[in-house]
Amino acid sequence: MRRSQTDASPFFLAAILILLAGGVIFVYFSLRTDPIEEALTGDRVINTLFVLEKDKKPLSSFVLMYYPATRRAAIFDIPRDLGLIIRRINRVDRIDALYDQQKMGSFENEIEGLLGIEINFFVIFGERELGKVVDLLEGVEIFVPSPVEVYDSPPILFPAGLVRLDGDKSRVFVSYELPGDSPEMASFRRQRFFLGFIKRLGETRESLANPGVGALFHSFLTTNMSRQTWQRLFNEFALIDTDRTNIQSVGGNIREISGQTLLLPSWDGSLIKQIVSQTLGAITRQAEGSLSDRVFTVEVLNGTNTNGLAGRTAELLRGFGYDVISIGNADRSDVEKTEIVDRSGFADGVKAFGEIIRCQNIRSESPILDNPEAEPEFQNFEYRSDFTLIIGRDFDGRYVSDG
Repeated sequence: MRRSQTDASPFFLAAILILLAGGVIFVYFSLRTDPIEEALTGDRVINTLFVLEKDKKPLSSFVLMYYPATRRAAIFDIPRDLGLIIRRINRVDRIDALYDQQKMGSFENEIEGLLGIEINFFVIFGERELGKVVDLLEGVEIFVPSPVEVYDSPPILFPAGLVRLDGDKSRVFVSYELPGDSPEMASFRRQRFFLGFIKRLGETRESLANPGVGALFHSFLTTNMSRQTWQRLFNEFALIDTDRTNIQSVGGNIREISGQTLLLPSWDGSLIKQIVSQTLGAITRQAEGSLSDRVFTVEVLNGTNTNGLAGRTAELLRGFGYDVISIGNADRSDVEKTEIVDRSGFADGVKAFGEIIRCQNIRSESPILDNPEAEPEFQNFEYRSDFTLIIGRDFDGRYVSDG
């Protein structure tokens, strides 16, 4: 009897170890948080990197920033010719020199450092896979401002107006570049396509919720998300109002470096971080009313002898999301102090505008009335812009000096 108990003891010990191991595994999986659940319940912006690929290199890269609490989003376009000091190779090169679909860490890290954010997820579409995804979505609608008729092989044919692109047409639309086309035009087409694509995801969310369709869709993606995670995230993206979502490009100065034409970020990269910070503030703002959604119009007037200053300042302000409707010269070219003329009536709005260039010299001006005695609904207003920026000698192209 003793021998039997002695022989059985290793089995009891093994059983106890198995139970302990099982308990540890159960606790681990019970406490582990689904990454999308953590992101959605953490009161934070979810940043997703989308890459349209051609020949194993980024054709376009977009960072979609989405805040679940307000259901608002912003998108930043990362140009493929963006030049950065790449520490790993200790030289200035294009950002896509770091791109490797199998090792996304280095590429992601550079974008995170550029924008000052953390990227949570990434999604990659190759050209072929993009076509398959679009066909699965039954097309993506794009507005084509003017017809395109190029009878090459293959031909590039797009009628003007609202056009629904199938998979093959989508592949052509995002990749074609015509002689004489500026890089900005090609980027603009891909931006329009990406917005249409995000909108189409929302329109087809019920179809994508079908397990079979969802599994097929997921098979076309290269991503760090599980099928359940991307479905949950894309269901959130379906809530985005794409008609009120702008795509902003990372801007900079063109330079020739080591035989390459590179776009170097303005102000050593500090400007784009400020733009991202302000944009994130706008999409996370919970205040009621129209101010958080309003796009202010701006007139920029150069009151100095510095040629091109109004145009460069206009590009700066467009980067911050303002609609610059006109640029020109002021009545004088010897303006000492930069001034903002406010016609908007939004004190917080003009204050935020002034903070961009550190200008506190603000003057309010009412719209000009044709007939001061007329009833308000019959008044005709001379509309110029919400803000007029009159640039003075104290402006260095980025900030107004204190002196």
